[in-house]
Amino acid sequence: MVMVQLRNSTRFDILFPLIHIKKMWAASCLASCCAACACDACRTVVSGISRQSARIAYCGLFSLSLIVSWILREVAAPLMEKIPWINHFHKTPDREWFETDAVLRVSLGNFLFFTILAIFMIGVKNQKDPRDNMHHGGWMMKVICWCILVILMFFIPNEIISFYEASSKFGSGLFLLVQVVLLLDFVHGWNDKWVGYDEQFWYMALLVVSLVCYVATFSFSGLLFYLFVPSGQDCGLNTFFIVMTLITVVLFAIVTLHPSVGGSILPASVISLYCMYLCYSGLASEPRDYECNGLHKHSKAVSSGTLTVGLLTTVLSVVYSAVRAGSSTTLLSPPSSPRAGAGRPLLPLDKAAAEQEHNEKEKSKPVTYSYSFFHLIFSLASMYSAMLLTGWSTSVGESGKLVDVGWPSVWVRIVTGWATAALFLWSLVASIIFPDREF
Repeated sequence: MVMVQLRNSTRFDILFPLIHIKKMWAASCLASCCAACACDACRTVVSGISRQSARIAYCGLFSLSLIVSWILREVAAPLMEKIPWINHFHKTPDREWFETDAVLRVSLGNFLFFTILAIFMIGVKNQKDPRDNMHHGGWMMKVICWCILVILMFFIPNEIISFYEASSKFGSGLFLLVQVVLLLDFVHGWNDKWVGYDEQFWYMALLVVSLVCYVATFSFSGLLFYLFVPSGQDCGLNTFFIVMTLITVVLFAIVTLHPSVGGSILPASVISLYCMYLCYSGLASEPRDYECNGLHKHSKAVSSGTLTVGLLTTVLSVVYSAVRAGSSTTLLSPPSSPRAGAGRPLLPLDKAAAEQEHNEKEKSKPVTYSYSFFHLIFSLASMYSAMLLTGWSTSVGESGKLVDVGWPSVWVRIVTGWATAALFLWSLVASIIFPDREF
């Protein structure tokens, strides 16, 4: 009996390590398979990016940078406090300082990535240029370079980050200016397209859309008075913002309908609604403890859902502006495509020669948008998104972990609305003031 127990225990001692080794081997095989599948999936996604989807891929990379910035803003502060070349102060700064610093470092890496691409793509006119393939391909290397740049930003001194923080304010203003110009170009193009049909249906559609925009604008203004000018509070600043916006709305209509201008009511109505939205956006960015901000009912608690919606809205607006600006045919775009049929041979060629000629023609086609300007807009958008996530780097402490909240955000929105109004009025009267020049 004792011999049987000893023999069983000996077998168990021998089999247990073997079983453990087999489990470890199976686990390692499973991990290797998962890693291989993940790499294959990444390689498949990267290789599947075509010329048509390249801009979407750049948008995805930019969106990834914003998500990384947001995550690091929430979790990186304790780690950054232990990095000696970042926290080299005699007294450790507040947690908010490290949160802002993390966002700025990721933004700087993103800015450098797109700026390098913008410089490298200067002068690309047609698809024969080797840089055209680099713009649309090489995504695995681009992602690796982007990761390296972002990581390297956490090894540079704080003085460079401070300089980038100051520069980002100017870059963000330039991005907002481009955004306004794009909106004006879009609205005038929309109006010209509908008027160009020269049919009663499109004239009626133009009138209906204009009326809807004006009704929404004035209804919006009433809502702003209700939310941001509560009774019993001295809210003169909010009243000034809303009244000024209403004055510009009325001024748009007067100038547009003036006989010497002869403008269309559609652009005026759309720009009026946009200016009222900017006024709302500015007032909604006021600190939550401000007595005239009735939108949040003085609540400082912020749910993760609110933060997610705020970040998602920011990502969508920034990405849309960057893509539209970079793809615009009116902003620094290359010459238009050659006429169809030019240089067509009189006699048909054989299949091989025809295919070769087709490939040559495809390569000699001019690019449809400015690659350099496309990347430049993403560079400016990197600065702008960093300012949004940090409350323009001055109000993080007063706004907590909110996105785009604080008095700097308020004034940026309000001034952007005023700049939009000024540019729209200028687009109406410029041809009258300078009749000899084309606008």
